[in-house]
Amino acid sequence: MTEPAAAASSAPVVPLKPGDPAPDFTLPDTHGTPTTLSDLRGAPVLVVFVPFAFSGTCTNELCELRDNIEDFETAGVRLLVVSTDAVFTLKAWQAAEGYQFDLLSDFWPHGEVASAYGVFDEGSGIALRGTFLIDADGIVRWCVVNPRGQARDLEDYRRAVAEI
Repeated sequence: MTEPAAAASSAPVVPLKPGDPAPDFTLPDTHGTPTTLSDLRGAPVLVVFVPFAFSGTCTNELCELRDNIEDFETAGVRLLVVSTDAVFTLKAWQAAEGYQFDLLSDFWPHGEVASAYGVFDEGSGIALRGTFLIDADGIVRWCVVNPRGQARDLEDYRRAVAEI
């Protein structure tokens, strides 16, 4: 599946940057269980926004994370993947690909968390490909936002995690 062409956004996207406090959020996982970012304080968290469940680029990125999850677990980093897809879609995607990390739905209010992180494209109603490494105190220490169709680099993740 290819991602549709970008629609014009009504407001410029201004993502968070290193040193910013990470906005707290509570989102349901694939079982409908709420996950709250502030409840995870005391350990680093990698928040990965993806545009579409089941799309080629997103699936390839998450499979790479799945296949290298020990890099994050060894460093004590919790991985949270956030999409504006519905819980049921994310549950099917998780089952199809065997993801063992949390997939969280930012479906309703639609894109509220992605907006708080500055990675929601209102014109198309999806999260941009943004990643935020948050330290144990809730501060963004590293981030990247890639354009549509451009996968994030696992080596960038590894370097960022090694520095935290």
